[in-house]
Amino acid sequence: MAVIQIPDEKRTLNSEREVADYLATIGVQYERWEAAQAISVDASNEEILAAYSGEIEALKAQGGYVTADVVDVSPETPGLDAMLAKFNKEHWHDEDEVRFIIAGRGIFHIHPPDGLVVAIEVGPGDLIRVPRGTHHWFDLCSDRRIRAIRLFQNPAGWTPQYTDTLTENQYQTVCLGPAYFPPAGLHAQPI
Repeated sequence: MAVIQIPDEKRTLNSEREVADYLATIGVQYERWEAAQAISVDASNEEILAAYSGEIEALKAQGGYVTADVVDVSPETPGLDAMLAKFNKEHWHDEDEVRFIIAGRGIFHIHPPDGLVVAIEVGPGDLIRVPRGTHHWFDLCSDRRIRAIRLFQNPAGWTPQYTDTLTENQYQTVCLGPAYFPPAGLHAQPI
């Protein structure tokens, strides 16, 4: 389950209801998903997309998404540092950023126009939708591992539009760790 840190208030929210309610106030959608069948985190991309096909189709209808894929990032991913450098600077996109986490952990920092920066640590079972135009950045936790389903409104994907404010330099990526993400259901097999 996601954990929210509000660094400027030195506050942490870690119940599913608190997380969903708080994120709704800043326009970010948060849900927990469970698969209808047991599936290994090592399953093929096709098997993962099939296991979540009902949820994916519902999201496509709700948000106008036209394509879904699976991204799999690990310390062995070629060019990982360059890839992360594209996303750990404050930016926004012309379309929503939708991620459902299968394995691993990462942090989305959200910077609402009239609010405090919020860090959202996501792990297995978390779905997050960051609306188009929302200033944010993303980084992996120390294990540098994440596998996620991504949905796109444009089949070509999206490009980050950088704010160049350097706001991200004022905040550290502080992951609280796997203790906040107990294994459950489909996610019972560790990476």
